[in-house]
Amino acid sequence: MPGGQRNPLSVTKLVEKVADAVHTATGNAHDLAKVTKSIVEDKLDVPCVDLVIKFIGASGIPKLDVVGTADPYFVAKIDDKVSMVSTVKMNTLTPVWNETWRVRNVPITADLLVEVLDKDIGSPIDDFIGKFRTSVAAGAKEVEIEGPLFRRSRGTFWLKIDSTPSSDPPEPRYLFDGPIRYSRHLSPTVGRLTNLDDARLYSTWKMYLIGVSIYFKEVYQHWNVNYKAAQTIFGTGATSLAVRTGIQAGHKLLYARSTSNGFGVIETAADVLKLFHGEKLNPKGIIGSDQEYLPVQDQPTSTHVTPNAFQTTQTQTPLVHRVKPAVYTYIISAEDDSMRFSETGAAFFVDFASKHALHANCCERVRYSGEFHPRPRAKDGAWVGWQDFNDSMPDETVDWEVLIDNNSGTYSPDKAMLPTLQALLEHNFPGFRVQALDREDKELTKSVQACRDYALKYRGIQAKHLQPHLQEGEESLMKQAVANGAVPNMQ
Repeated sequence: MPGGQRNPLSVTKLVEKVADAVHTATGNAHDLAKVTKSIVEDKLDVPCVDLVIKFIGASGIPKLDVVGTADPYFVAKIDDKVSMVSTVKMNTLTPVWNETWRVRNVPITADLLVEVLDKDIGSPIDDFIGKFRTSVAAGAKEVEIEGPLFRRSRGTFWLKIDSTPSSDPPEPRYLFDGPIRYSRHLSPTVGRLTNLDDARLYSTWKMYLIGVSIYFKEVYQHWNVNYKAAQTIFGTGATSLAVRTGIQAGHKLLYARSTSNGFGVIETAADVLKLFHGEKLNPKGIIGSDQEYLPVQDQPTSTHVTPNAFQTTQTQTPLVHRVKPAVYTYIISAEDDSMRFSETGAAFFVDFASKHALHANCCERVRYSGEFHPRPRAKDGAWVGWQDFNDSMPDETVDWEVLIDNNSGTYSPDKAMLPTLQALLEHNFPGFRVQALDREDKELTKSVQACRDYALKYRGIQAKHLQPHLQEGEESLMKQAVANGAVPNMQ
């Protein structure tokens, strides 16, 4: 071409690439279409846009269950590159979500696919209501939900898309940009164990982080080939296959969508702090309680006042609506950039070879993993740590920070990436201090011990709660997975 410029519309080269792709496609027309579309976008240098999608609601959803109406939720995907799962709306055929999803650097040729499902409590598979596909062009949209049989209408879905040209220099495509949403899941091992002293021991959290691919780029942490437990999980034999199957079944049970899930959005430092509040299950099995356990003013002592008991007791109960001194196990997923975590002493870890592998759904690599805990510090910097704190100080009168590390034998994260981890979390936890330390750092060891000591001395936490354990009569998560048929009984 004149001027030596390459013709971006060169049909010959394009056809050659498509022909090569045909040999690697599965033979499925949809797969071939995706491969071809991707090649065309790259070849033609398709412009990109930043999207703000507001999922408003739906109407006319059919009743699929014999009893009740429906518990609908949706899964949205853009070109199978990035996805979002909504909250579950209980007992309605006209759900209203008003949930926002921001994604940057999306090709203008992209498709938005939305699948609407009915949460089926007690079943491993939810009922499929229908789906629709639309472009990412800006504007308000009213779309028909197509059912699985003859594409019959199963209602109408409303959404609105705002679009602006992506900025230069180009960022990674399909970059999730918020909001930072999280879900909280109660382990199925809770069963009939209501009125628990601490529901957090039966909870997992899943939080979608912004900018993981920007901060970590192409860096991942592979499973540790020198760690015996990891060898047992990721080995090639039949035993390792059975172990992986059990872990994956446990993960599915732990992170299942449910009408009892909690949901939230991180926008301020106060939102981060609420993640660490202690609580209990009330007699209805719902997270939270009307009861609040308050310390006497001359604390630290072991005496707390229980408003409903009209007496003080020497065996205190964890404070509700105050930051709980606890250590958490976490991973940052290589699959969907989510941060998944739970208390290190969570009951559902019993019978599993690796806490981190359970959170990671047995993936061979993660972005990062380890442990973290919240800790207080004086606003003037005069002291830092649980050893200098007492419950006569309201939480809002001190500063709080997250101390996070790389303490994970399964993945053995590179300590050189700790500054990157800290920067990523500071970006996602606005106004909240984050400090990342190596697992062998003496300050970390001291801080973890102070956190646990405070929990034992002043919050009524029992020593057994610091490590995975089962209450009397409680069934382990692994046994539940076996009972559900998800894992073969190896006995």
